Amino acid sequence: MKIKRKIIHIDEELCDGCGQCVPSCAEGTLEIVNGKVKVVSDNLCDGLGACLGECPTGALKIEEREAEEFDEVAVEERLTELETRKQDSPTEVMACGCPSSQIMSFDAGKAAGAADTAPTATSELTHWPVKIRLVPADAPFLKDADVLVLADCAATACSNLHQNLIKGRVVMMGCPKFDDTQLYQDKIEQICARGDIRSLTTVIMEVPCCSGLHGLVRKARGSFGANIPLEEIVIDRRGDVIEKKVVP
Repeated sequence: MKIKRKIIHIDEELCDGCGQCVPSCAEGTLEIVNGKVKVVSDNLCDGLGACLGECPTGALKIEEREAEEFDEVAVEERLTELETRKQDSPTEVMACGCPSSQIMSFDAGKAAGAADTAPTATSELTHWPVKIRLVPADAPFLKDADVLVLADCAATACSNLHQNLIKGRVVMMGCPKFDDTQLYQDKIEQICARGDIRSLTTVIMEVPCCSGLHGLVRKARGSFGANIPLEEIVIDRRGDVIEKKVVP
């Protein structure tokens, strides 16, 4: 039965498929389909608009129109379905739904299709994604890995980043000033708790806003009493290492 009520509307011309709105919908109403956000079913949307503030392009709005009534039973069924899908394929796609966040592993040292005459300096990246919030704790590339937790700004300052820091490591990047540091700590705690990694290395800039990254990684490692070797590196604005120490 349809009634006139408030419900989400998606402007497909404005939607770029970033998927930031998907995890903000507690009812599982939204999903990425062919690169665009779609409403799975009208009866899953409560019309409260929790997803509106997550859209960077303004593609979402609340409108009033004829739609199926909100169905809490259908929502429970939908959430159960999503949980089942997650358990069956936990690393297939991240919660944001963005196609670029799909798990990938590849060989370091040469980009796909690169010419044999490419410069000597080559990429040492062996996986995707690299953002802390997008890397799942059970990502296959984390098993038996030496993990590098890298502050975003440090990546731009270090001219030999790939050869000196990324080579031989799995990198996870983030900004401890502007991002959700509790989310970071929770994620690293989950990774440490699995007991799959060999070591942790954190790299920050000398600026104060970066220092929180060292602290949250220490706390995450300590939460489970994990006997994981931890090294902390600080670099200056020119990319030179000014401090390096092993944390007991």
